[in-house]
Amino acid sequence: MAEIKIEQFPCRQDNFGVLVHDAKTGVTASIDAPEEAPIVQALERMGWGLNHIFVTHHHLDHVEAIPALKERYGANVFGPASEAAKIPGIDETVSDGDHFHFGSLRVEVIETPGHTLGHVCYYMPEASVLFAADTLFALGCGRVFEGTPEQMHASLQRLAVLPDDTIVYCGHEYTAANAAFAVTVDPQNAVLERRAEEVARLRDAGMATLPTTIGVEKATNPFLRPSDQAIRTHLGMPDASDAEVFAEIRRRKDSF
Repeated sequence: MAEIKIEQFPCRQDNFGVLVHDAKTGVTASIDAPEEAPIVQALERMGWGLNHIFVTHHHLDHVEAIPALKERYGANVFGPASEAAKIPGIDETVSDGDHFHFGSLRVEVIETPGHTLGHVCYYMPEASVLFAADTLFALGCGRVFEGTPEQMHASLQRLAVLPDDTIVYCGHEYTAANAAFAVTVDPQNAVLERRAEEVARLRDAGMATLPTTIGVEKATNPFLRPSDQAIRTHLGMPDASDAEVFAEIRRRKDSF
């Protein structure tokens, strides 16, 4: 296992800030830049500088603090090439299949259009960590703002094939609301029921529900389970395509 430390903390109303530190080389990256003050406080608490910002997509709640953090730390900003014009202070663009090194670690870029057309996730295989931002949430997925349900379904399937023990950090604390919806489309799933109970306990204690893992999400997240026969039967869609089932689940969540 690679020697990395990850610090997760709340930002804004329901965003997460995430710092990744490579202990071997001492470099640190922020996943997105939702809010300056909590990020600075976390860096100071951990005793780290800030070398890089890995941007997943252009939405304001993920990029707003980039200019201030660049000015304070001189951080190098990576972001999706197709959204570069919408991301302030971007230094290096990345596209699907690209890889680069963060300290001693390999970072692989997985393009996941749907939430936005250029959304990317960052995967560190040696550390078994995925930074999924607003594509994959615990028990949910991002709203399809710019892409299509078919695109989002395909993007999620790309993440679902990663190893089950892959640790997943997401952009928001949406898990309780996602759990409340998930049980309405997958009511016979005992693993989901236990997960929903765990989420309720965590939130009641004021604790974060993240990170999650690919394996947990494959067992409990309805957006990764459109091929499940129980879900299909419950939705009255036994013969539909997986993409059609996904689209119906997303439609229901949008109005939940």
